[in-house]
Amino acid sequence: MRARIEKHPCYSEEAHHHYARMHVAVAPACNIQCNYCNRKFDCANESRPGVVSELLTPEEAAHKVMVIAGKIPQMTVLGIAGPGDPLANPEKTFRTFELIADKAPDIKLCLSTNGLMLPDYVDRIKQLNIDHVTITINMVDPEIGAKIYPWVHYRRKRYKGVEASRILHERQMESLQALKEADILCKVNSVMIPEINDNHLIEVNQEIRKRGAFLHNIMPLISAPEHGTHFGLTGQRGPTPKELKKLQDQCADSNMKMMRHCRQCRADAVGLLGEDRSQEFTKDKFMDMTPQYDLELRQEVHAGIEKFKEEIKLTKAKIQPSQQVRNSPKILVAVATKGGGLVNQHFGHAKEFQIFEVDANEAKFVGHRKIDQYCQSGYGEDATLEQVINAIADCKAILVSKVGECPKAELREAGLHVVEAYDVIEKVAREFYDQHSQEF
Repeated sequence: MRARIEKHPCYSEEAHHHYARMHVAVAPACNIQCNYCNRKFDCANESRPGVVSELLTPEEAAHKVMVIAGKIPQMTVLGIAGPGDPLANPEKTFRTFELIADKAPDIKLCLSTNGLMLPDYVDRIKQLNIDHVTITINMVDPEIGAKIYPWVHYRRKRYKGVEASRILHERQMESLQALKEADILCKVNSVMIPEINDNHLIEVNQEIRKRGAFLHNIMPLISAPEHGTHFGLTGQRGPTPKELKKLQDQCADSNMKMMRHCRQCRADAVGLLGEDRSQEFTKDKFMDMTPQYDLELRQEVHAGIEKFKEEIKLTKAKIQPSQQVRNSPKILVAVATKGGGLVNQHFGHAKEFQIFEVDANEAKFVGHRKIDQYCQSGYGEDATLEQVINAIADCKAILVSKVGECPKAELREAGLHVVEAYDVIEKVAREFYDQHSQEF
């Protein structure tokens, strides 16, 4: 199991610090409608599922993958996640996978689906050695599902209301069982929608665990009005970070492994989770590039990453207490990082903070907070700084590689400790905690 996930940034929290993924947008059609989805709009700067700048043919997608595999050798996973549903576009999806499997055998293949048509294609998925599949499951009660899904198109007929959700639910449960029997790892995504399915997701968690899901990713609803979704236009709010973490903690207590590092990526995302390099590889650019896929070079890069991961592992082992400290208060710290598991990013360059929960025993990743970048063209924006402070107001400290004197003073005035360091995140966080433990 460890070998199957150690280089998959979505299935392994540790891997997401070091390995990259990419999505190719070859699947435009969808067979269900979700009240949180609108695929009509695209802005290059926004990151949310269903968003793409341009559609590709399978052949164009394969060329793009080979180019990026040479340019970004730490890219280990190729996923198809839309912008519609991959299995509503089976010919394009599987043709793309066939081309990649033939040309780049070291790249893991992965797809994300709503599960409606998945039972029909499990054998084909198995044949292509696609051993990571994500299903989005937001309900196990069709009455709740009717508030999320206006319609489902199944077997050449459109269904609405509770009947539509009942069909989707039955097919999703069938999908989980089929993946389990085929020994294909299944991650389940669930969108947390306050006052619709937030409490219900505990039941969803229990049901998917019983049916063999490997990982549960509870994501916050994205519902900005400018996206034009039904929920956005009707004022449906998303959860607060505190509400999201509480639900994730409740589900984790049932011994279900939770994914907390999801970035709700675009359907054409490229790079590490938390970064998006898709605009470097638009069609007008990558089609003129000659692929330089080099399996030996990629293996050397991966070996170097694994060696670095071992060094970080040793550092973490050194900071473990000799025995567990009971009743140790927990705090949150915000971390600016470019990846690698290190505090290694300047405050002004951060577009997100990783959030770690720290006590006397450990520092563990629990989420991330997206922010607007403070430094623009060499200058800091006061309004942006206020937004940053609000985003991490529940944290005790901010860990950065560097920060200017003016923002540092305002961060401290807001009650945040500012720690400048360049080291392993857990080490810096635990050292801060030990130094200030009396305050907590």
